[in-house]
Amino acid sequence: MATVGQVRQVQVTFDCADPERVARFWCEVLGYVVPPPPPGFADWAEFDRSLPPDRQGSAFACVDPDGAGPRLFFQRVPEGRTVKNRVHLDVRVGTGLVGDERLATLTAESERLAGLGATVVRVMEADGFDESCIVMQDIEGNEFCLD
Repeated sequence: MATVGQVRQVQVTFDCADPERVARFWCEVLGYVVPPPPPGFADWAEFDRSLPPDRQGSAFACVDPDGAGPRLFFQRVPEGRTVKNRVHLDVRVGTGLVGDERLATLTAESERLAGLGATVVRVMEADGFDESCIVMQDIEGNEFCLD
């Protein structure tokens, strides 16, 4: 039995216009997978068709295939993003790297993600205090960092 206040799992939720599209983008970014559909359904499309029309396409999820990372949940909302994210993901592709080697690794990953529809917002080069990182936006404009 869990102790009060003890965290067991964390899910990160994204508000978006097209949950499945954004979820599949993040599957590619992180190496995540779409979880199996609920029992009794051959796939998620069949499950989605079983929902009332106003709920179809309203949510999607992806998970770490190793179970180590948090589940990502994507929910449709009517409004678009209008201000900077207050919380964002750091995609840790440069861990342990420094200087030119780190920046080259981050740049190569930013180019791969741009091919998936992401956008580079700015490159923040090492300044003697912080190492390089690249601020990007996903396919719906949610900011994240390559770190």
